[in-house]
Amino acid sequence: MRTLALLTLIAAIPSAAHAQKRWTPIGTTSSGNPVFVDAKSVKRTGALVAATVRVEFVKPVATPSGDWMSGRVSGTYDCARKSVAAKEQTYYGDKAETKVVQHKVNKMPGYGPALAGSLPAVALDYLCKAK
Repeated sequence: MRTLALLTLIAAIPSAAHAQKRWTPIGTTSSGNPVFVDAKSVKRTGALVAATVRVEFVKPVATPSGDWMSGRVSGTYDCARKSVAAKEQTYYGDKAETKVVQHKVNKMPGYGPALAGSLPAVALDYLCKAK
């Protein structure tokens, strides 16, 4: 019985490590919220970079539909024009990111400026650094 429990524990270690490796820290917002990028989602086409980024709210954000603990945004970052087009946004009400509070898919995403200190600005700065 002990051997089975030990093998189960050992088998779980790589998956936990894999989940942590998925999100690479890239900075913090002006509010102190840590921002991460899914490195496998980054696709470059000229000056455009498509990526999924994630933010963990230090203090939950109160909304009429429930508190946001974290959020993910899939978008395209235009490095030449320093603008962003969000394609999809999901906000979660728990740390495990299993409870979706809000999900939005933009049918026709348009480019706009990234406000200083915001999640898009942190992502734009990181993704558009000279590689």
